[in-house]
Amino acid sequence: MPAENDIGNRPALEHVRLTVNGRLFEAEVEPRCHLGDFLRHDLKLTGTHIGCEHGVCGACTVIVDGAPVRSCLMFAGQANGATVTTIEGLAAPDGTLHPIQQAFWDRHGLQCGFCTPGMMMTIKAVLADSPDADEAAIRDAISGNLCRCTGYETIVDAALDAARAMRGGV
Repeated sequence: MPAENDIGNRPALEHVRLTVNGRLFEAEVEPRCHLGDFLRHDLKLTGTHIGCEHGVCGACTVIVDGAPVRSCLMFAGQANGATVTTIEGLAAPDGTLHPIQQAFWDRHGLQCGFCTPGMMMTIKAVLADSPDADEAAIRDAISGNLCRCTGYETIVDAALDAARAMRGGV
């Protein structure tokens, strides 16, 4: 049974300590607070978009300890001690775009932009694991990320360009 605080029967807050985009954060969170809400509301990192809140659309994907995670399905307390990368942590500190961001820009891999952070974080994770990912692997990786605007072609083209750039190709 959860400990109670002085407000009544509400569960006590949990202490979390995690590294987000290279910065250490500590906070007290409600046990039911999702990681996506913590990132957006507590840390003001609003690039992580909350779409379906059921883990279906992929808009809220972030990288947790090297793996893509739907932040609407993970509690902030579960990320205690973890290293998290959000879309805000993709570009270099001087503002230089990451090769994935540059490729999305060059290939017009976005339209409304709502799915874009989740797409980019998913692609980042797949290219970290498989730098030589081909079109089929990219399509498989992003199959859980919904986009209603682009038709996916420019996203796949951008991912393939980013993979080449990250391998040192042109």
